[in-house]
Amino acid sequence: MAKSSNKRQASGVTRLVAHLARVLRERAGLTQRELGVILGYSGAAISALETCAQPASDEMLVKLEGKIGNGLGAFDFARELVRVDTFAPHFQDFFSLEQEALTLCLFETRVIYGIFQTEDYARALFEGGYPVLSEQRVQELIEGRMARKALFDRDPTALVEFVVDEGALRRGIGSKAIMRAQFRYLAELAQRRSVTVQVLPLDCGFSGEHAGTSGAMSLVETPRHERLLYMEQQDESMLISDPGKVSLYAQRYAKIRAQALDPRESLGFIERLAGE
Repeated sequence: MAKSSNKRQASGVTRLVAHLARVLRERAGLTQRELGVILGYSGAAISALETCAQPASDEMLVKLEGKIGNGLGAFDFARELVRVDTFAPHFQDFFSLEQEALTLCLFETRVIYGIFQTEDYARALFEGGYPVLSEQRVQELIEGRMARKALFDRDPTALVEFVVDEGALRRGIGSKAIMRAQFRYLAELAQRRSVTVQVLPLDCGFSGEHAGTSGAMSLVETPRHERLLYMEQQDESMLISDPGKVSLYAQRYAKIRAQALDPRESLGFIERLAGE
């Protein structure tokens, strides 16, 4: 639902899209109602877009580009900016690094990492969190998370390694049906040539101890062959570029990976969970 408070809180990207929509609509000689009919929206929805009361959805941006974009590609370009705008503030800086990475080495202990999540699993996470989010905000976050999966089909594709703690797999999110679908999807991704998934079992080490007790981490190799470390905790984030620190965490990641089940064993483990 459009809110007047959104106008005051609108980001620069939202204001830019609103301005473009109004200018190009007027150049096309269309009223808000007429443009709404063409796009499949109400005139009120177009008004909300142009006044920043309601940011444009990805679907609306696609339609705007096709109907009044005049071949400029402005709305197509805006789609990526708007998508970044929907992410939580602490994640926005990391998004482009993740999408452009040559390699991603991921370790997660709490839940399944974002790019490996199904839509239903992500929805259950967002709806179950705090503070309570509006349905619109939940949908924005889901769309953003699903868009991150583009890196799997990028050319050249990223090399992705994911070590997931068994505890994250055992934690039920949503329902048993959602978890079964999530396990099947994780197993499907694990069989891609550019993806490696390993499970760190609860009984690893001599009595369950392992090198990853300090928490999750994401190691990134950029197109310029820089190595960076990204970590999150309680909606706060840290991006580390110091070579010495990154090297230490990379060594820790290597130890965690060595303590995990190998890829074949991990796939079998996940497939068994999918069948439970």
